[in-house]
Amino acid sequence: MTGAASEPGQDEATGKSGRNSFVELVVIVAVALGLALVIQAFLIKPFRIPSESMVPTLQVGQRVLVNRLGTHFGDPSLGDILVFHPPAGAVDGGSQCGETPPEGAACGKATPTHASANFIKRVVGTPGDTIAIRGGRVIRNGKPTKEPFIRDSCRDGAGTGCDFPKAITVPPGHYFMMGDNRGESDDSRFWGPIPKDWVIGGAFATYWPIKRIGLL
Repeated sequence: MTGAASEPGQDEATGKSGRNSFVELVVIVAVALGLALVIQAFLIKPFRIPSESMVPTLQVGQRVLVNRLGTHFGDPSLGDILVFHPPAGAVDGGSQCGETPPEGAACGKATPTHASANFIKRVVGTPGDTIAIRGGRVIRNGKPTKEPFIRDSCRDGAGTGCDFPKAITVPPGHYFMMGDNRGESDDSRFWGPIPKDWVIGGAFATYWPIKRIGLL
């Protein structure tokens, strides 16, 4: 009885082709993971919203994408939503503010070091601006600002830190940050403007939940 014989080298070629395909797959996965890590480390990073301080713009549990590169090549702008490290006093106990503010004024100076935590707030004051707060609304350079994005919880009478009528000046290279939920946000009113070096990046889009996908 005779049987069919394979051509010389056919099995070897098939085996070699299979090994090459596996190696190629491993390389592709490794490169993809490497790119993902580089993108997250230097370009874009996802963050989860932990509190109600940015309601109604951002809800608890919502996920946002943060551009980590933009603020390295330019300064934050008024109205930007930033992720940043807050002053140490904001989360680690002790004095929240870096100095005793004048009566009726918000904190004008942060503690000298930052915490490892991440906060997300909106820029309401840039370097050189004067900032006062009346009824939870920002008075910038002596003029009330238009803020259609806020939850006016101060007007409901349930909020705290709604009135700081005495103006402070934002120091050079610093930014005054506030949550959109004005009566329920721990922000620069209590621990001062933050330096640009503490900014991680600007939030530019939300990707979860699906029904809230969109640009900020």
